[in-house]
Amino acid sequence: MKAIFLSIGMALLGLFARFRTPEKNQINMSEISKDFYSFQLDGLEGGKINLADYKGKYVLCVNVASKCGFTPQYKGLQELYEKHKDKLVIIGFPCNQFLGQEPGTGEEIADFCERNYGVTFPISAKLDVKGKNQHPLYSWLTKKELNGVEDESVLWNFHKFLVGPDGKWLKAYSSKVEPMSDEITSMIK
Repeated sequence: MKAIFLSIGMALLGLFARFRTPEKNQINMSEISKDFYSFQLDGLEGGKINLADYKGKYVLCVNVASKCGFTPQYKGLQELYEKHKDKLVIIGFPCNQFLGQEPGTGEEIADFCERNYGVTFPISAKLDVKGKNQHPLYSWLTKKELNGVEDESVLWNFHKFLVGPDGKWLKAYSSKVEPMSDEITSMIK
């Protein structure tokens, strides 16, 4: 029953996102790089995540949350990472924009991920994946004028973006797509 309500809620959010007036992004789009590898992000527990370090690998970008119906996908993300870490990196991006489902501090999020799912892939500090304070990386991931391929809306937690080893935007996956699904694993060659 919970899954039905979650599916209905996601469908309604999708409809709302399609018919509402887009928010004016405070970020000047011309100032955002069109090169995926130019982005650096704050790490969850300090330090930096430099995307240039992942040249030559697939990168799966996933906005994550600790209190979501899709949170168990952390297990599949970790499994995917372990199985393909020679050619794939997964980066989790905690986001509290969807019903406040990621309220914790960096330390709480890191503890939750490690304790419950044994997560070893990189996780950034909390950021916004949509709206007026959208992180520049997510502007790149969601706007065709930057990624050169497709516009995409992040409608919920655990929305996934796959970037190729050459830094090119490959595909986006809804929250419902499991990390170990053929849809994702067939793209990693």
